[in-house]
Amino acid sequence: MTTWSVPRRPCRAFGLLLLVILGFLVLRRYVHLEPGSCDHEVAQRLDWRGLISPWLRQRQSGLHTKDQNFMLEDSTFWIFGGSVHYFRVPRAYWKDRLLKMKACGLNTLTTYVPWNLHEPQRGTFDFSGNLDLEAFVLLAAETGLWVILRPGPYICSEIDLGGLPSWLLQDSGMRLRTTYKGFIEAVDLYFDHLMSRVVPLQYKHGGPIIAVQVENEYGSYNRDPAYMPRIRRALEDRGIVELLLTSDNKDGLRSGVLDGVLATINLQSLHDLQLLTTFLLNVQGVQPKMVMEYWTGWFDSWGGPHNILDSSEVLKTVSAIIDAGSSINLYMFHGGTNFGFINGAMHFDEYKSDVTSYDYDAVLTEAGDYTAKFFKLREFFGSISGSPLPPPPALLPKTAYESLRPALYLSLWDALQYLDKPTNSEKPINMENLPVNNGNGQSFGYTLYETTIDSPGVLSGIVRDRGQVFVNTVSIGFLDYKRKKIIIPLIQGYTMLRILVENCGRVNYGNIDDQRKGLIGNIYLNNSPLKNFRIYSLDMTRSFFQRFTSSAWSLVPEAPVYPAFFLGALPVALSPLDTFMKLEGWQKGVVFINGQNLGRYWNIGPQETLYLPGAWLDQGINQVIVFEEKMAGPMLQFSDAPRLGRSQYLN
Repeated sequence: MTTWSVPRRPCRAFGLLLLVILGFLVLRRYVHLEPGSCDHEVAQRLDWRGLISPWLRQRQSGLHTKDQNFMLEDSTFWIFGGSVHYFRVPRAYWKDRLLKMKACGLNTLTTYVPWNLHEPQRGTFDFSGNLDLEAFVLLAAETGLWVILRPGPYICSEIDLGGLPSWLLQDSGMRLRTTYKGFIEAVDLYFDHLMSRVVPLQYKHGGPIIAVQVENEYGSYNRDPAYMPRIRRALEDRGIVELLLTSDNKDGLRSGVLDGVLATINLQSLHDLQLLTTFLLNVQGVQPKMVMEYWTGWFDSWGGPHNILDSSEVLKTVSAIIDAGSSINLYMFHGGTNFGFINGAMHFDEYKSDVTSYDYDAVLTEAGDYTAKFFKLREFFGSISGSPLPPPPALLPKTAYESLRPALYLSLWDALQYLDKPTNSEKPINMENLPVNNGNGQSFGYTLYETTIDSPGVLSGIVRDRGQVFVNTVSIGFLDYKRKKIIIPLIQGYTMLRILVENCGRVNYGNIDDQRKGLIGNIYLNNSPLKNFRIYSLDMTRSFFQRFTSSAWSLVPEAPVYPAFFLGALPVALSPLDTFMKLEGWQKGVVFINGQNLGRYWNIGPQETLYLPGAWLDQGINQVIVFEEKMAGPMLQFSDAPRLGRSQYLN
């Protein structure tokens, strides 16, 4: 891909370069003309529209609707789309995944834009590295794909808080996804920054973006009738000129329709297709139909099964959707991974945290390998494409590295001395309101609360999401959604009480206002509120680990004290390859490779391995750090294939 001199504005840079060249050519053509000559008068009356590239002149109406059809300029257009989220795929593999999408017969990429990752602190934006949205969109264009952008601000996507930044929750009166002043002002500032990047990438400006979605599944939320029109204006006022869409499932379609915006639907069953399209016909008349999300599989939750959707069932439904005259987007074409702590959660009857893998039983596996779904869909789309499809790219090789035994160790309690000074507070402070990260609170990871007690009894309180309770350094159990009380055993004199609280993932769909993490309100011992807390923010970012000097680590003892960090070295002799980490004998924690957070592991399944991209490994020695909460295994093992409960290759 061409790298322009202004990398954060490649389309604008291209436009400036084009204007300079055209201006030079014009001056060269007319600079020698004498005043009073016929040609000089022509030059003075020059129609500047004639200087615009014919390619751009043809981009006038863009993607639009005509009766039951989508039209791209004057031609009927079918959207055969697939979802890939750039933030869930190592940047080095973006092109591989998009080439495989093209080889499957698809013509359009859809992607969400996660506000919480792009604005981790209020007013501080990150569009670098794996978050370089512009580079991803331009790569899609280079690959020959159109783009439908789904910028939110809320995206669901099984990501923490549906992609909304946690610092919004510092406001105790916050009403997310409404025209509440504190929320809409934050959206406006974010859109000011985001849309300045997106606008030049639109079709009518020469880019690949042919449509933009207004919010996401708002009909299922529907808290404020003024909200969706407000978000639409926010997009249009900032220069979005392409076709606008909404997207809703069967629970929200009736309330999600917005005047002047094309409604699309999300579903998995053909029964829903018939019901929803009938409803849309009654509401918005004859318009093109589109399934914005046909769910090719489903996400997994810790402690649950690995979800499987048979490839024959997928092919049957996809062909029926297209036979019904509907365009389609496969959600997901390739799911990728919830690297770091970005996974979301569901909380209806009970709280369920999503696993690290976002394999989704999609068309491509978590590591980008082909499934039976891919080959069946490729054959189907190839049969209706009218031209031969490009050959599927070769698979990226995998390997099983030699097992490694962590050599060094640092207990959490010994690590505290290397961290930033704790927050001292009379009462517990929830994670989002901690005075850290330049006043933006803590978004992800763990928070440690310490206080002293002088008697045994019943400890109770609201812990979100999972709090391991310690008397001094001895673990006595957990507090969570189900276990709201724990017995403090007999103690002598003043004793340190510690509660290590993990944010396991904020809910991404449903009641998202009540998603503050840590200790929520007072914590009680024998119904009396405890006071005078020392609170440590354990966000486990790169800077967090940089505080641990080499002298902080010691050899792994025979009987480690937990929680603890374990440090090992993974040697890679040849070019690094993808692999999968197996943590047999380990219970629950997080793995970091060369500073990259691979995500959580937990022995309750269904996920049994962590995907380790070869792109994140170096030839030579690679640093491996494991944070283990309860019990470490003897070794870290590697495999050339994943394990997600039932095999993802059965279908």
